[in-house]
Amino acid sequence: MLLLGLVWDRQNHSHSPSFLNTQGKRAVALHKTTKASIFQSTHGPDSVHPARLFNQATLLSSNIYHPRPRHPSVAVNTLSWPLSGGISISDDAEYQPTVDKLFAIQAPSDISSLPQRKTKIVATIGPTSNTRESFFALADAGMNVVRLNMSHGTHESHGEVIELVREYNSLGRGNLAIMLDTKGPEVRSGDVHEPLELARGDKVVYTISEGANGIDGRLSVNYDGFIEDVALGDTVLVDGGIMSMEVKKIDGNDVICEVIDGGTMGNRRHLNIRGKSANLPAITDRDWADIKFGVENGVDYFALSFVRDAEVIIELKEWLRKEGCTGTSSIGVLAKIESADSVQNLEDILDAVDGAMVARGDLGAELPVEEVPYWQSKIVQGCRKRGKPVIVATNMLESMIQNATPTRAEVSDIAVAVREGTDAVMLSGETAYGAFPQKALEVMCTVAKRTEHGMLRYSGERRFGSDEAKPITWITEPPKNSPVRNLAAKELSEIMAYNAVHMADTMKAPLVVFSRKGTMPTLLSHYRPTHQIFCFTDNEDVQRRLALYRGVTAFLTFFSESAEATFDRAIDELKERKRVGAGDLLVLVQSGSKPIWRSASMHAVQVRQVPEDAKAVSADSDSDS
Repeated sequence: MLLLGLVWDRQNHSHSPSFLNTQGKRAVALHKTTKASIFQSTHGPDSVHPARLFNQATLLSSNIYHPRPRHPSVAVNTLSWPLSGGISISDDAEYQPTVDKLFAIQAPSDISSLPQRKTKIVATIGPTSNTRESFFALADAGMNVVRLNMSHGTHESHGEVIELVREYNSLGRGNLAIMLDTKGPEVRSGDVHEPLELARGDKVVYTISEGANGIDGRLSVNYDGFIEDVALGDTVLVDGGIMSMEVKKIDGNDVICEVIDGGTMGNRRHLNIRGKSANLPAITDRDWADIKFGVENGVDYFALSFVRDAEVIIELKEWLRKEGCTGTSSIGVLAKIESADSVQNLEDILDAVDGAMVARGDLGAELPVEEVPYWQSKIVQGCRKRGKPVIVATNMLESMIQNATPTRAEVSDIAVAVREGTDAVMLSGETAYGAFPQKALEVMCTVAKRTEHGMLRYSGERRFGSDEAKPITWITEPPKNSPVRNLAAKELSEIMAYNAVHMADTMKAPLVVFSRKGTMPTLLSHYRPTHQIFCFTDNEDVQRRLALYRGVTAFLTFFSESAEATFDRAIDELKERKRVGAGDLLVLVQSGSKPIWRSASMHAVQVRQVPEDAKAVSADSDSDS
């Protein structure tokens, strides 16, 4: 067996494509057998590289690849990216399908050399991550949004996490948002006197009568409507499908089932009926207590569990409005799409909410599991076209709760979500109670970053992230037959955002935006610019909420009376944080119905160059004299 690869020639300091046998011994060099792009490297005159010919191994390890053009001789144009050992990728190499199957080029091994990650990461805080040391380690490693899972813990324990967020943000080490995730209405079995070992064919009786504790296979249910919700032939799932049972008979207060897939039945197991949602109130009394706790403690988002229709979203938003959570002090409401009813009412729900979460655990329990990928894409694209943030969650690195490395399928799962265009991906048990919380977060950061870079390498960042999806367009389409005459018109801000992103992408430059309400940075994020969006705001609430939006990095500042002074101070801060360097071009955006520096509305896009450091310029002048 022969393997074609790159061999480092220590004597000549060059890379040469050569055949290697399975023992790694060097065989016949192929300098003339490929139509590769030949170039002089900084390491020596004999350097050769194979013109961007990638095999599947490189795709899996680096997420940098080029899809096959429809014709084998189509040229692939792309930016040059330096690889390790002096190799860089040619700008206009021809695609050679035969050699492509054999050749591999490794991506840079140093992840820090790639552009800044744009996909955000939501991490759940629990027993293994709620100390100051472990929490700060997660935040420094790349956590953007802190999730408080109200199904576990107490108000006191969650309050301590909120204090850690406040402390971390106050130190200027980063910008963390807080998302409170409600427990929601759940159907659960009761306590058992001892765990029940159930095998295929065993009989189990679920009852709403009191006193059932597992003896004789009788289990209590905490929901009286369970009897009305089930029907003969329904499938009852335990803990999302770990065990399953078929309903054989309904007798008074009892539902008699036959075990299909067995296992161990413990205390208070979560129950679902395949294809049905329980007729429980969407917001329980406990949820209202948790929501009030969130308002009192200034959380940034509520993730509402088991949303069935838009009415509950409208109800919560109206309650928040009466509590004074409006304007820049508003709290975003996210719908967790995780029930059969929620997908049936998806469009109405997405119209009503501020964003959504693809909660794949319960979604895969109430729907056939093979439908989950379809609905994931549907939810992501539905939020994308509305300009609303979306989170893909559940089981993303589940194996890392116990293992130090992920499965390859989990890595691909994260990459698919990033390519679909999600704003954020989420860790649950991995960081809440897993054995390797920081490693899990680092894996997610690395995979997201590699995937984003791969997307840019082969086709630029597509407006939707999948070939099957419609191209992303206007949130509010500008008038077709009449001019825009009002400077305060909503569509004018979107026109500015659209064209600013196009300008920045053409120039390959980051965007810098100044905002009091956060409207313009979210519009810019909607159009998915290739480079970062740096937002400067004077409102801490706005700054934190922007932590969820893809590609947006928000800084807290104060706006001087002079716009120029604010611009200069912003550019200086970006230089100090090493987000930009001397000579870089920046696209500055000023837009909004309530301008910062003028009494009348103003919309402006300008290009600025980051100035040279004053000391460096002085040193250059001295050396020239």
